[in-house]
Amino acid sequence: MTMDIQSVTSTPSYTLWQLILYMLRLGTLGFGGPVALVGYMHRDLVEDRKWISEADYKEGLALAQLAPGPLAAQLGIYLGYVHYRILGATLVGIAFVIPSFFMVLALGWAYVRFGGLAWMQAVFYGVGAAVIGIIAISAKNLTIKNVGKDKLLWAIYLLLATLTVITESEIALLFIISGIFVWFWRAPPKWFHKGNLHVAAFTQLPLVSGLFASADASLLTQIALFFAKAGAFVFGSGLAIVPFLYGGVVTEYQWLNEKQFVDAVAVAMITPGPVVITVGFIGYLVAGLPGACIAALAIFLPCYLLTIIPAPYFKKYGKVPGVLAFVDGITAATIGAIAGAVIVLAQRSLIDIPTVLIAVITAVLLWKLKKLPEPVIIAGAAIAGLIVYPMMHP
Repeated sequence: MTMDIQSVTSTPSYTLWQLILYMLRLGTLGFGGPVALVGYMHRDLVEDRKWISEADYKEGLALAQLAPGPLAAQLGIYLGYVHYRILGATLVGIAFVIPSFFMVLALGWAYVRFGGLAWMQAVFYGVGAAVIGIIAISAKNLTIKNVGKDKLLWAIYLLLATLTVITESEIALLFIISGIFVWFWRAPPKWFHKGNLHVAAFTQLPLVSGLFASADASLLTQIALFFAKAGAFVFGSGLAIVPFLYGGVVTEYQWLNEKQFVDAVAVAMITPGPVVITVGFIGYLVAGLPGACIAALAIFLPCYLLTIIPAPYFKKYGKVPGVLAFVDGITAATIGAIAGAVIVLAQRSLIDIPTVLIAVITAVLLWKLKKLPEPVIIAGAAIAGLIVYPMMHP
């Protein structure tokens, strides 16, 4: 069966098991949210191990940004698909998500058992600052590698970075427009004055969203439908999904109060893996273990389907000049939004001199010591937070 899968594309230099183990490790030790995680994948799988080509990575990043759902999880699923198709995408996606899911389950149990997690404020004080340093270096590396000296891509990059800072959100339509602009600039199709862009899938999204409305559903059904909608209709990273979750979890359904929701976001930030795994913590607080499992499954299933269904077309047409230009445009826009997200997150996490120092020290260490493991920095930042926070906020 493995040979059949591999025969579809070039023979990989790694086994599926090796990729699964890598994703398990990344899901266990990969701190910093989607910005850092996509950077780790590029560094480890493209630059260091050379398991994935630069072109395949860029295709995956473009597809992940085009589709709704958690960015890093979608990219991981696509990279699993590259050589091992649906089996690889499925197993890699599970391996990437499952470690952080078990962690938030344990934290959810402790939160309920001991009546809150006061120590989270101190830990997040340090870790949140270190994360800014980590994602700043990741954004820098992605920028150098993918934008380079291309003036057109730099213009798109700076525009998206600026808009992300101003709006504090990621505007999905601009990613598509950026891709189309570079496509028409570099390799304009002969038929563009006759044809129409095939955006039916996007224009139909609001219609499909009506399927999720259900006033009389049971609690678990409500959880499933709400988080499925979050996974299917929220574009971008954890930065984009947090306000959507707040609107449903706190305002609409009133499952959690303000403090509980803030604690849930803190859990997402101090645990490795994708930021949206916080839904497991939220689901646990609302309906115990069944709620956690349903919330996590509901939010990741749409992103899985929206990755593997269009993936064959990305693979088939990915080398066409127009598609290459389209992908370059989206990639520049994506990385620009990532750079903007660093600034937005920094404004929220760097609140005093100690946090600024932690972020700067983190960035310098990662810049100078290329092989320094990020978990070591996170552990050090957590300890610093536990020591400094009580002194700064008695």
